[in-house]
Amino acid sequence: MNTRIYVACMAIALAAGSVAARAQSSAPVQYSKAELNQMKQEAQTNRQYEALAKYFRSRQQDFEQQAQTEKAEWERRSQNVTGPAAKYPRPVDSAKNLYEYYAYEAQQMNHEAAYYESQETAHGESLASSAK
Repeated sequence: MNTRIYVACMAIALAAGSVAARAQSSAPVQYSKAELNQMKQEAQTNRQYEALAKYFRSRQQDFEQQAQTEKAEWERRSQNVTGPAAKYPRPVDSAKNLYEYYAYEAQQMNHEAAYYESQETAHGESLASSAK
């Protein structure tokens, strides 16, 4: 019985250590959809809200960078547009659609990050007021 409890405690400690190591690394962390949903559901502390906000800000920056690349490609391709008989989707249309997709995703990540930043602030204020 004690051995099982010891093994369970060690497993939890190792998992917590690996999560902390990932959060402290300078490289952007990629979470699976299941991990992200779990993090959203379990978020209750400032650190958890901060981790989520940083993740979404990182994703926002990635999407903004991709959008800028596609915008440049869209502008380049728009100079070589053929007549009205061109088949759809033209290369310029594909570049435009990709730009709009990345811009939309960047906006969504901005909303998510802002939400978790506000949660972090609100949670910090509630802790401060309850400590009084």
